[in-house]
Amino acid sequence: MKIFLCCAAGMSTSMLVAKMESTAKEKGVDCEISAHSISEFDECIQWSDVCLVAPQVKFKYEEFKTSATNLGKGCGLINMMDYGMLNGEAVLEQALGLYQTHATMES
Repeated sequence: MKIFLCCAAGMSTSMLVAKMESTAKEKGVDCEISAHSISEFDECIQWSDVCLVAPQVKFKYEEFKTSATNLGKGCGLINMMDYGMLNGEAVLEQALGLYQTHATMES
């Protein structure tokens, strides 16, 4: 599974990516996680399974969700508290839930 977090510049979100990767490793979840700026959304959604939108760019969420849905991909808005606390476990669970929902819809 390929997850990308979409934020303003990709900087602060990289810390959350590290926490998510650590949690994934602990739980034996096979996934690739990366952070990218909103300007890279169109490219990243092509190769990813799930996009999570950071709170600071939630103004783009509806647009991104529509694009992702049209491509059969999951898209969610990261909870502000989970983002601020760098709660990698909660954000990873959100991504897994979105992935499973879309995988089920396609079969």
